[in-house]
Amino acid sequence: MRAALLLTLVILSGVAQAAEFEVQLNDGRRAWSSSELLVHPQARDIEIIDDVSYKRTMHYSAVPVSALLEGIEPGDHLQAVALDGFAAELPASILLAREGAKAWLAIEDPEHPWPPLAQGKPSAGPFYLVWTDPSASQIGPEQWPFQVARIRQLAAVEQRFPALLPATDANAEVQAGFAVYQKNCMACHRLNGAGDSEFGPDLNIPHNPTEYFTGDFLQRYIRDPQSLRRWPQGRMPGFSEQVLPPAELQRLIAYLRHMAQRKSDTSP
Repeated sequence: MRAALLLTLVILSGVAQAAEFEVQLNDGRRAWSSSELLVHPQARDIEIIDDVSYKRTMHYSAVPVSALLEGIEPGDHLQAVALDGFAAELPASILLAREGAKAWLAIEDPEHPWPPLAQGKPSAGPFYLVWTDPSASQIGPEQWPFQVARIRQLAAVEQRFPALLPATDANAEVQAGFAVYQKNCMACHRLNGAGDSEFGPDLNIPHNPTEYFTGDFLQRYIRDPQSLRRWPQGRMPGFSEQVLPPAELQRLIAYLRHMAQRKSDTSP
């Protein structure tokens, strides 16, 4: 609620107080106002078909994300942080890619604001990470952070959060499930108190969902949360088979079930 109020005030204040987008790299901080990005040399108008947030075709003024990441190498690790605490873990390689999916930072013009995401909600701005041809690189919905405030360079997840690691003798399915968790769950959730997101609940403390969802109910919940818990304020999206294929869903559940036996609350 507070973030939405701040965003509304930014939009109402106009160009004089345009929002700021920040990139935090190991070699320092860089920042651009929305007005500066709208006239960036590489800014262009793009069309996004089947926009993840608006569920329809959208048109944006946008800058290639790679143009804002000078000095970053494909092997580096980045994180996109939104105003509401959503924190998407992103390997730099997909943001820098010249082929396949291409990452863009869409910029909301304060004089021409985007539509609200839903009734009573703010827009996806002031900045929104979007993709052209996302299926070419299997870009998932959690890699489309809206209301994104900054991108920062960080160590890899396994270095920052050892409490997320499966046991060294865990089987290949569990190890693969850890990768699925990083891509699809870490943007909203912590596990064992580990992670940077402040959006959703912890997935292991005090209880892991594999401990209280029996039968196939966890699979059904991940596919369509509202089918099990009809809650107007529920924010968890459903993960279709196109986004999360059945084999990957099984790997994710195998990882969660494994981590239920490795509880270690690392929160402050």
